[in-house]
Amino acid sequence: MPAIISVKDLSKTYASGFEALKHINLDIEKGEILALLGPNGAGKTTLISVICGIVTPSAGTVTVNGHDIVRDYRKARELIGLVPQEIALDIFTTPWDTARFSRGLFGKPKNDAHIEKVLRDLSLWDKKASKVIALSGGMKRRVVIAKALAHEPSILFLDEPTAGVDVELRKEMWQLVRQLRDDGVTIILTTHYIDEAEEMADRIGVIHKGELMLVENKNELMRKMGRKELVIQLADKMDVLPSALAEHGLELIDAGSALRYEYDIQAARGGITPVLNALTDAGIRFRDLDTRQSSLEDIFVHLVEDRT
Repeated sequence: MPAIISVKDLSKTYASGFEALKHINLDIEKGEILALLGPNGAGKTTLISVICGIVTPSAGTVTVNGHDIVRDYRKARELIGLVPQEIALDIFTTPWDTARFSRGLFGKPKNDAHIEKVLRDLSLWDKKASKVIALSGGMKRRVVIAKALAHEPSILFLDEPTAGVDVELRKEMWQLVRQLRDDGVTIILTTHYIDEAEEMADRIGVIHKGELMLVENKNELMRKMGRKELVIQLADKMDVLPSALAEHGLELIDAGSALRYEYDIQAARGGITPVLNALTDAGIRFRDLDTRQSSLEDIFVHLVEDRT
């Protein structure tokens, strides 16, 4: 199946000489949720802005469902819904009028049933006639999403969609994103919340200093790059680690009451047994074992530190 978005050798250099994007290559499949992770200034928003036709690329090409974003801008853009990081709304209009007007901007015929569905899905129906100025920050963000969905896009970009909203709203929005994906909408989101990517994404892309470091299936990424930590609670405290155990990379923790051992997940079967055998041979008794698998946040920090 051809990619719904195809980015080839994309670069963006501003007049100041700053390279915001460096030779980005990325294919996004129809119906997937792709999370783009990266620190501030990594290039996430610039990449979205180029694909959406807001920023002109310096080099490379981008196609959206086969439409070049420069040569066939209108066809490409009408397929895309964009929820920007900043909330920009006419504060003296209503959610209902905002969504209807946005639909009209894309030349779509009137469809009040669709607008009603969007507002209901976003828990905005009871606020449909309220002025935007009277809405809370979380409600305003929902109105921005309603604008983006009003013209029935097949691709939705969410740039930090839950920044500054409460936990309850974040979970509601996660549910909405999953429903959109189930309806066939392709979702690309940027986020600073690692748990958000871990919760929702099918694939993870990591951007750092304008370079796309990797794009990987989330589960495969955690399998390949994750690590496990084994904590061994000792029956008796020790002050110094015996020299016979030095080669295993064990570390004394908790004032000598426990040992920590890190190992690759792929080596899990063979990684623990030699350590436990060495402890037994050394006459060291232990009373409990506990393992912890690294999270997506651990992997992300490790990747960025390696490139710094």
